This record gives sequence, C-alpha cells and structure tokens, in this order.
Amino acid sequence: MPRIRHGVVMLALLVTGCSASSPVAVSPAAPQTPSSSVSTSSTSSVPLSSPSPSVRPSGGPAERTLAAMSLRDKVAQLFTIVVWGPKAEAGSRENEARYGVATPAEVVEKFRPGGVILFDWAGNVSGASQVAALTTGLREAAARSGEAPLMIGVDQENGLVSRLKPLITKLPGASEIGATGRTANARDVARATGEELRDLGISLDFAPVADVNINPRNPVIGPRAYGSDPGKVAAMVGAAVDGFHAAGVASVAKHFPGHGDTSVDSHTGLPVITHSKTQWRKLDAPPFRAAIEHGVDAIMSAHVVMPKLDPSGDPATLSPRILTGLLREELGFDGVISTDALDMAGVREKYGDAEVAVRAVLAGADMLLMPPNLRKAYDAVLDAVKSGRITERRIDESVLRILRLKEKRGVFGPIRTDPGALKSAAHLKVAERVYAAAG
Repeated sequence: MPRIRHGVVMLALLVTGCSASSPVAVSPAAPQTPSSSVSTSSTSSVPLSSPSPSVRPSGGPAERTLAAMSLRDKVAQLFTIVVWGPKAEAGSRENEARYGVATPAEVVEKFRPGGVILFDWAGNVSGASQVAALTTGLREAAARSGEAPLMIGVDQENGLVSRLKPLITKLPGASEIGATGRTANARDVARATGEELRDLGISLDFAPVADVNINPRNPVIGPRAYGSDPGKVAAMVGAAVDGFHAAGVASVAKHFPGHGDTSVDSHTGLPVITHSKTQWRKLDAPPFRAAIEHGVDAIMSAHVVMPKLDPSGDPATLSPRILTGLLREELGFDGVISTDALDMAGVREKYGDAEVAVRAVLAGADMLLMPPNLRKAYDAVLDAVKSGRITERRIDESVLRILRLKEKRGVFGPIRTDPGALKSAAHLKVAERVYAAAG
C-alpha cells in the first residue's frame, strides 16, 4: 500500500489490513498446501488426525462441518487472507510469489482459508459487477475444495476508510455521524452499507470503530471514531451493530482494548497506553460493552501495549490477560476474536511471524488476519497443536465460533449477488440526510 504524506491524511493508513508500503515477500519455494494433497473434492482430503471426539456430527451446519474437518483444514480455517487480482480465475505474479499458484481461486482451493478480505490495492476492486463475480468465484472455489464455506470481508468504514469507493453509495464516516448526535443515523448508515456489501457478495464488514478518540494527536484513529465521549461513542457503536445486522452482514467492533489514546501508529510502531484498569473501564471499555450487548459478531484486537492491564509488554493481540481475561471473562464476549492485520509493525516487533500466530491463538484469538507469510504461520500453528502447546480442543473452539458466525450470516446458503442494486434512491437519501445533519 503506498505511503501517504504526514499530516491528517496519514489517517488513511488503515488499521484493518494495512500493509507496509511494499508487500512482504513470501518465498515461492513454499507452495505446499495445508492439506496433505491438493484436492477439488470435499471428501478426498487426507486428515492429519481424525475429528476431535469432543465434536459430535449433530446440531446445525456449523457443528456438522466441524465434525467432518481434518485438523489441517481446521487450522486453515483460522486464517483470513489477501488474494491478488480482479477475477477468481485470473493469474497474478503476487499470488505466485506468496502462494505458489497464480489465481485467487487456486489460492482458495489450495490453502482452504476461512476467509478472504478484499482490498483496492490488491486489485480486487474495479467495478460492482466485477466484485460480485470475484466473490462468487471465490466462494465456488471454496465449495469445490473443502467442507467449510468461505467468508468474504472488507474494511468499509466509510469516510476515510472506504475500500469500495466509488462503487457504493458515498456515506458519511463515523466522526460526521457522531456530530449529528443521533444514534438512528449510525444505524441507518450501517444498514445501507451492509445492504450494498451483501449485494456484492460480501458477508462481513470490519466496522464499526469502537475506539474513543481522546488523544488529539492520534495518528491513526481520529475521524474514524464517533467521538471523544465514551458514552456517546458506545451508543453509536451499538446502533451501528444493529444496522449491520438488519442488513444481514456481520460486524466487527475494533480495536480492543482501545486505540483511541495513542500518539504512535501501530502500522509502523508499537503504541503504549498507560491507562489504569479503572481508566480503561471508564474510557475505553464502554463502546465494546455496547457492541457485545447488541450482539456484535466479532471484535478485533489492537496492536497496542497497555502495561497496567498486562505488564508483560506484549501487545493486546498476543495477551491472554487482555483477550481472554478482559474480553472473554470480564466482558463476557463469546463471539469471534479477530486479530488486527498480522503484517503490521506493531505486532511484529518482539516475535517472528510464526510465533506471532501461535501466541495470538494462545491469547484467545480465533481469526488470524493477513499473516505476512501464510505458509509459515499455518505451519507454526499446526506444529503447536501436534506438540501439545495448543490443544486440538482449543482449535475446535475457534473454528466453531467462525463457522457459527458464517451460519448466522447466511454464508452456508446459496451464493446470491445483486450489483445493480447499489446506490439506490433510499441509500442516497440516507447519505443526504446524515451529511446535512452533520453540518
């Protein structure tokens, strides 16, 4: 992703899925597949081990799918990755360098990831019909190669972070919505966004931002947040979650435990926030509590150090005290925990890319977003299970959360898109009304 000049526009370095200015190279000498053999049939993969005895082939599609999966495929399900190119069947040198195969469809068939995240800088976005065809082709590739359907996500916050412009309705960003003081506007904008994502075949949006922007020098959040008042931000976040769900799209509140009081960009360094636990509960936690109360599907971790919450010096993404202790146990969240992008500098300072993936799972993460070297990260997690450092039961827990999210948001269902429905009159009216209210 190209660098952006210093100043306010530096905010366009996006927390979800931002890469360095030059893609991290992956050796072409690592083209092996997570399955013991590359297969185009969901019944022909050779399992590393039989399904966990704790998983019974009963219940809904999520439970039945998990029960049929090999350990290799379960580990692969944790990863959400980037593929390069505008068409599922079109070759790319970037895919060849990173994955050992040329087309996005071949990447999905070979590695069987749990998800793909679309980016304009990866050549995924040029037109509405093109995106709809790409998402359809990727999901069809997943159906040919394994038991689990593919979740396709995007980082569409609106405002500064708008991966799909100018394809979809131009809608106001969080700070503009916050300025209106009306939670109905947050809900309506999220619903309009979600409906247009759904029409493109996208089932998950890495939004809303749940950070409270209390530091005016914050180089990465700023107007991406609804504001600087925890209570007002919490109300907006809860309403936005409702809007996404009304559209049938999964929502992701980010960046836990809070990225609002930083003066360092976690894309390029490791921010440290000195909030006490009491301050955190008062300043940072309310929007995440609200998101959980409104049934948010996933919560994304932040690559920030909060030494008074965890004195280890590890970023929250790798912290059991924060992801498991605070998010799971104190706040009671049992949905999917996603890491922020694992190619960002903030999470790569202390450990290598292989160890980062393992530590994220041990900390409590379910979804491993954008590892800079998929093969290395995948092998590290698989080896950690084989050695007993991570139990297979722990992997099952994460995969079941991911599969239940997919089931809830219709990903197990038929593939339908309607790119002609974008920029509807109703959505344009929402945009006009909220922009006018924001002044």
